Amino acid sequence: MSEITSITAQSKDKRRCNVYVDGRFYCGLTLESVVKYRLKVGPSIDAERLSEIQLESERNTALDKALTYISASQKTKREIRTYLEGKGYLPPVCEYVLEKMSDYGFADDGAYATAYAESAIKKKGKRLIEMELKRKGISDEEIDAATQDLGGEAETAKRILEKYMRGKEMDKTTLQKAYRHLMGKGFDYDTAREALRLLGESLEEEE
Repeated sequence: MSEITSITAQSKDKRRCNVYVDGRFYCGLTLESVVKYRLKVGPSIDAERLSEIQLESERNTALDKALTYISASQKTKREIRTYLEGKGYLPPVCEYVLEKMSDYGFADDGAYATAYAESAIKKKGKRLIEMELKRKGISDEEIDAATQDLGGEAETAKRILEKYMRGKEMDKTTLQKAYRHLMGKGFDYDTAREALRLLGESLEEEE
């Protein structure tokens, strides 16, 4: 058995409390739940029972918070989980919320990845997009599905290159720096070379 060693009000929400078990933070609970289940410092409590209390009393509150969190912009499942964990919700509550949001269509990593890739390809290369999606917790399969049919990468690279080269001389050193600039934006070797070729052709046409 474990012991509740502290119950403190959360600084950002006085209606919620942080519960500490054996001197370590364990979970967040509403003040109402603390009162309802007569939780206080001192008595022994089974950690599993405390998890059940949180799941029972807070799953709807957690769901409401998660829905508010995604109201401004779409989020990945990992981002939602991280947000809820930061609010003090235990894994069973997070799993409940993610399952409900998936059922409602509000947590769909595949759809998120597709929308993100289609928007990002206007500003960066496929490789960088794939890395960013990976960091957001998107699976390899969903990343592949979202990026396999992306088009216009060479034209995007050319636009970025034109902006970078504005006011610069077309000498070898500058072109090498421009190439590295494109690589840093997530374009692969062939795409960067193609963008340089397209820029060269357009300059020749202007002369």
